[in-house]
Amino acid sequence: MEIMQVTGSITCTQRVDGLGHMNLRVLRSSKGKTSVAVDPVGASPGNWVFTASGSAARFACENPEIFTDLTIAGIIDHWTPDG
Repeated sequence: MEIMQVTGSITCTQRVDGLGHMNLRVLRSSKGKTSVAVDPVGASPGNWVFTASGSAARFACENPEIFTDLTIAGIIDHWTPDG
């Protein structure tokens, strides 16, 4: 798991069937790396979230058949970044 910040959303009208209608969010890691994650929890830009990656990411979704290797597993309510 990794803590990341939501920086935006992605709208895709054409996708593979395995993504269904899942929301997609742009995330930034503490090292500045940008990634895209499936968002089953409804995170908003600015939220800090924790993610599940690899094969565990599929099981963090309601439907484990979703094609993902990065899923937002929860929105962090209280946390101060270490800088």
